This record gives sequence, structure tokens and C-alpha cells, in this order.
Amino acid sequence: MMLFTGKKKNRTLRALAAAAFWILVWEAAALAVGEELILPTPQSVLRTLVSLCGTGDFWVSAAMSLARILSGYAAGVAAGTLLAVLTSRFSLADALISPVMRVVRATPVASFIILALLWLGKGKVPGFSASLMVVPIVWGAVTSAVRETDRGLLEMADSYRFGPWRTLKLIYVPSVYPSWLAACVTSMGLAWKAGVAAEVLCQPKTAIGSELYFSKIYLETPSLFAWTAVVILLSFLLEGLFRRLVRGREKP
Repeated sequence: MMLFTGKKKNRTLRALAAAAFWILVWEAAALAVGEELILPTPQSVLRTLVSLCGTGDFWVSAAMSLARILSGYAAGVAAGTLLAVLTSRFSLADALISPVMRVVRATPVASFIILALLWLGKGKVPGFSASLMVVPIVWGAVTSAVRETDRGLLEMADSYRFGPWRTLKLIYVPSVYPSWLAACVTSMGLAWKAGVAAEVLCQPKTAIGSELYFSKIYLETPSLFAWTAVVILLSFLLEGLFRRLVRGREKP
């Protein structure tokens, strides 16, 4: 126990030392440039961030972005899982859906965002973009896991006449679950980045991406850096919470 505690402490110290090093590099670069419009100092960005946190608009924008993107993420997980079940069960569905998933994977997210602006309202584009990032990842992971399910177990289920629902519950779900969880964790960060990028392009009324866009338009570089820091911190927070939830689900 003491060994694991010591290792965790060392990792934390190394992470803090690395962060301190890059902040010093940032500080030196900002002083060398000498122009806040181009590269503000860490202190200036921190003051701006603290000032933003003291306003109600900041929390409303953060909450609205989280709501839009997480709802799209959840829809993407559900859609990817359902499509994987269909393609694994029916050959016709596989023939129809697999090419579409490959196209979605290969197409830049910006193209889908611009198209979505023609079809959907501004408030729906970020969630739609987040879903598109999630669906192919979850679909691919679940489909591969289903195909790699132990054939010996399936033959045993057939010999003992488990039936489709019992086979699903006792064999397929335990086999697919780890890959499904890993896909959900991996796609979380991608969904968040795609959703914020969509907000930058479509500028919904209250959103982190809109604030990023306006900071750039009005040349408020410290504010631009501060909102970028918010995006990064929320990404770390979401992935950290999700990983903790996954570990809690895996322990039993």
C-alpha cells in the first residue's frame, strides 16, 4: 500500500514540475514578445479567468455547452451501440451501415458542422457534431467485440439451449462490455472537442465556443486564452470523472 502511495506521489510531483516548467517557458516567451495582443502572460490570463468565474454569464455558458455536448455524446453512444447490434445480427444491415461509418470516420468534422448548419438550428449543431464523433468509435468497438466473442462459449450456450436472451446476457454482454467502456472513454474527449469546435463555427447564444469566437473577433487575447483554459480543464474533468466511474463499475 505504501509503495503505491509513493508511486502516486511521485507521479503527482512530476506532473506539477512539468506544468511549472512549461508555465515558466510561457512566461519567458510572453516577456520576449512583449505584446499582450500576441501572447499574454500567465498572470494576465489567470486574472482574466478569475474575473470570468465571477460572472453569471460564465457559468451559464459553461453549463449550456456541457448540456449540449453531453446530450449529443449520450445519443452517440446509444446510436453506435444499436447500429453495432444491427450490423452484427443482420448481414444486410452490415452491408448498408459499414460504408456509412467509414465515410463518417474519413470526413472532417468541420464539413459536417457546416452541413448541419443548413439542416439544424444553431443550438443543435454542437450536440449533432459530438454524436458524429462518438458513433463510429462505439460502433467499431462493439462490432469487433461481438465478432471476437469466444466461439466455444457460444457452442456451449447452444448445447445447453440458453436461448437468445440468456446467451446475450451471459455471453455477449460480458464479452462486449470492456470494449464498449473503453470506446466510451476514448470518445468522450473527441466529442467535447468537436462540440466546442461546432460552437465556434455556429455561435449559439450562450456557449463556450461563442465566447472563444468573440474573444478572437474583438482581439481580447487574454480572454481567448482564458476560455481555452476552461475548455481544457473541463475536458480533463469530464474524462477524469468518466474514468473514475468506469473503474467503479469494473471493481464489482
